[in-house]
Amino acid sequence: MSEDLKKKSAPEGQDSLNEIRRQLEECQKKRDEYLAGWQRARADFLNYKKDEMERMAELVKFANVELILKILPVLDNFYEAEKKLKSAETEDVKGLLQIRVQFEDFFKRQGVEEIKSLGEKFDPNFHEAVEQVELKDKEPGTIIEEIQKGYTLQGKVIRPAKVKIVK
Repeated sequence: MSEDLKKKSAPEGQDSLNEIRRQLEECQKKRDEYLAGWQRARADFLNYKKDEMERMAELVKFANVELILKILPVLDNFYEAEKKLKSAETEDVKGLLQIRVQFEDFFKRQGVEEIKSLGEKFDPNFHEAVEQVELKDKEPGTIIEEIQKGYTLQGKVIRPAKVKIVK
């Protein structure tokens, strides 16, 4: 009789063991799915974080543009004064020109660079043509005079140069 009990309980025990194995496999599959999903979400978050840091750096880099554009006319006035006072070599003129140099140094430290124009080929990305002049000895599209200097900040144009070009 005890053998009959063993025979009856063994298949039931086997079924129970198979059920546990099936549940274990199911749990392992879910675990693998959850782990893969978590890894994807983590990678997405790290990419998002990196993109945000780049956006913030870009924002900080160009945060001073408005202030710089308001100060540039002061530097323009120094250039005009320098043109008119070239012949005078007084201490006052030297002091005035030193202030211009300080402005130029300040702008350089901020990443502001002057756009080279005179003698260059006209480029609408960097220059604004305010006048066209006919000259036979110059190639058309060549810049012959700079009316107002142009500037870039970190390689991005913040003010195009106003120029006269050859027709």
